[in-house]
Amino acid sequence: MSIQVEKINREQVSQILLSEESHFLDLKSIDIKPAKLTRSISAFANASGGEVYIGIDETEIDGKNQRTWRGFADQEDANAHLQVFQELFPLGQYYSYTFLSCNDCIGLVLQVDINKSREIVKALDKPIPYLRLGAQNLPQDTEEKLARLRLDKGIDSFETSTVKADMEVITNSLPILSFMLRVIPSAEPEQWLKKQQLIINGKPTVAGVLLFSEEPQALLPKRCGVKVYRYKTADEEGRRENLAFDPITIEGCLYDQIIEAVKKTKNIVEEIPKLEAGRLQHIEYPDEVLHEIITNAVLHRDYSILKDVQIRIFDNRVEVESPGRLPGHITIDNILKEQFARNGVIVRLINRFPEAPNKDVGEGLNTAFDAMTRLRLKVPVILEQENSVIVYIRHEPLASIESTIMEYLNHHENITNKIARQIASVDSESTIKAAFNRLREQGLIELVPGTKTVTSAWRKVR
Repeated sequence: MSIQVEKINREQVSQILLSEESHFLDLKSIDIKPAKLTRSISAFANASGGEVYIGIDETEIDGKNQRTWRGFADQEDANAHLQVFQELFPLGQYYSYTFLSCNDCIGLVLQVDINKSREIVKALDKPIPYLRLGAQNLPQDTEEKLARLRLDKGIDSFETSTVKADMEVITNSLPILSFMLRVIPSAEPEQWLKKQQLIINGKPTVAGVLLFSEEPQALLPKRCGVKVYRYKTADEEGRRENLAFDPITIEGCLYDQIIEAVKKTKNIVEEIPKLEAGRLQHIEYPDEVLHEIITNAVLHRDYSILKDVQIRIFDNRVEVESPGRLPGHITIDNILKEQFARNGVIVRLINRFPEAPNKDVGEGLNTAFDAMTRLRLKVPVILEQENSVIVYIRHEPLASIESTIMEYLNHHENITNKIARQIASVDSESTIKAAFNRLREQGLIELVPGTKTVTSAWRKVR
């Protein structure tokens, strides 16, 4: 199979050679044995994905590492290396590659993009999985490490584990009695819970406790509550001296937790004063923003981790931290497009509660992002850490349409209505057209000569 060859310039070659190996990047010589190369492939696929360049030599000269470009003589010379991808990913998923060439550089460098996989990927030289951490490929060679990896990937879910408690904590609780009034056809709680696999061998599961116990925190301490903090600062980190009050702990079954956490957060946020146009205003988010992000954090967290969901409210932002890495093949880049439920039982059953918090399953974060965009507020930022995911919701409006256009023209020759709508997060053509006209009246932009009405382009005044 012929692979695309892309020509790059010397500046781009230098950029590759000077790149630091990291959590997302590895540089290899063509001399690496294909089987050993699979350690890096496994590590990236089991973590967050990454990029490998094969054809970069590294030598030590006067105590310093120096890199040089030495690629494959032709595409056929790379066949052994290419074959390992087909062995690791027989369905052709999770990877793509391109050959890179440059004038006056030796051979073709193979650039490989590896995506995060749904399954655990093992290396070929040693049949164990590896995990990328920083610039290292760490072997996952103990039962404990493998169990953690299976939980992180969403292959196993802690929600199906049983809890050392009598099943009556969920068969005779207020949440289950209230819930059963809506179940069709009618059934006894114990019978229904067993059918849903929420009672196994006479013991309630974690999912059963979280959904239907009156006090799940007594049975699963330090891993299923919500903590709310209010820091009177805009600093990067909150400190004890900045706390407005002692942290609020929200407990109860998941349904009640979500309702109370959203209500409490909304009330605290709306008390924050903000100076705008010379007047003190109160901060307001669209109702669905806090609701969807907090719901997502509670339902999709990793309940095997001994940590509560944390909501930190600052003067200029709200941070919602959910324990656990992104599951399955989900990454920061595809989280708004792809779906994968770590806690499938919880997600499915809580959707059957009245006014379900996850009414539109799979659309939560999209709904929140769309709501912020409609009000021309900066969309939330998602960050994955070693053992958690944080969503940052900022109290900041987007730049005005006019300033967004001018900023774009600082780096580009011209701009069209279509491009302006994309970068300014505006759907209306007439809104952008009005902004163009205002900038023209101020003598800042002009029509590009020769462009027609339908494809009008604008540039800075020359």
